[in-house]
Amino acid sequence: MKKYRPNVAAIVLSPKYPEKVEVLIAKRTDVDAWQFPQGGIDKGESAREALLRELKEEIGTDEVEIIAEMPEWLSYDFPPRIAKKMYPFDGQTQKYFLVRLKPGAKINLNTEIPEFRDYKFVSLDKVFEYVKSFKRPVYKKVIDYFKKEGYL
Repeated sequence: MKKYRPNVAAIVLSPKYPEKVEVLIAKRTDVDAWQFPQGGIDKGESAREALLRELKEEIGTDEVEIIAEMPEWLSYDFPPRIAKKMYPFDGQTQKYFLVRLKPGAKINLNTEIPEFRDYKFVSLDKVFEYVKSFKRPVYKKVIDYFKKEGYL
């Protein structure tokens, strides 16, 4: 039976939302890949607590307003090259949140353990020009869900 690591992930909207819909994508420090901020849920931590902690650790701020939460958890398998590093996990199961940066919130990638080396805000139709990885099917499902619900 496959073992999935519990994880949270965020689609981070700029403070210009809802007038302008642009989302944050960040380029990893360890591989040439863009993604949404995400991270593991620690023992005893709720998904919302993990979300705020991970945002602070990864993009240097937790000054966000939670707009919506995807009701179901989405899972994906790691490709073989990543699965070796993530043993004993075969993949991740994720709880997705849609959040908006509060006006004046400052992104700072120079965190204690930097995970990203660059970031940008892009329109929804540009996300998949950057995100090329195995995460694409999950990203598509999440974006489609938040669109269907009227948030994006």
